[in-house]
Amino acid sequence: MLKKILSISGKQGLYKLISYGKNIIVVEGLTDKKRVPAYSYNKIISLGDIAIYTTENEVPLADVFETIYKQNDGKVLDKQKLSKDSATLRKFFAGVLPNYDTDRVYDTDIKKVIAWYNILVEAGYTEFKEKEAEGDADKAENNAEDKTEK
Repeated sequence: MLKKILSISGKQGLYKLISYGKNIIVVEGLTDKKRVPAYSYNKIISLGDIAIYTTENEVPLADVFETIYKQNDGKVLDKQKLSKDSATLRKFFAGVLPNYDTDRVYDTDIKKVIAWYNILVEAGYTEFKEKEAEGDADKAENNAEDKTEK
């Protein structure tokens, strides 16, 4: 689901991919539902490609969103309460992802994750992982087990 949700540098908010061509894509704002063009020279990042650094490896952003969603019963986070100071922000994020890399994950990164989560929940996006991908992973795992048993 997050593969089609985009962040575009220089533009506020998140966008849903509608269509694409050679040097342009058409996106729709999640909050205002306006369709606008984004060009090849814009820095465009899919939320599905973003991961958070931890001490062992990287955790996909979808997993972080799922954890936040479960911990807050699907409610929007209070940005004012969380952004009072760095310690409050980091304490919250440690509750979401206990082993995040404190040296490589900055306060601005945490604020961006919170803002993106709020935008997604307000827009009605509560499924952060694709169900088909999970099913495919299970099938691949079962196929691998079948081959090792033979």
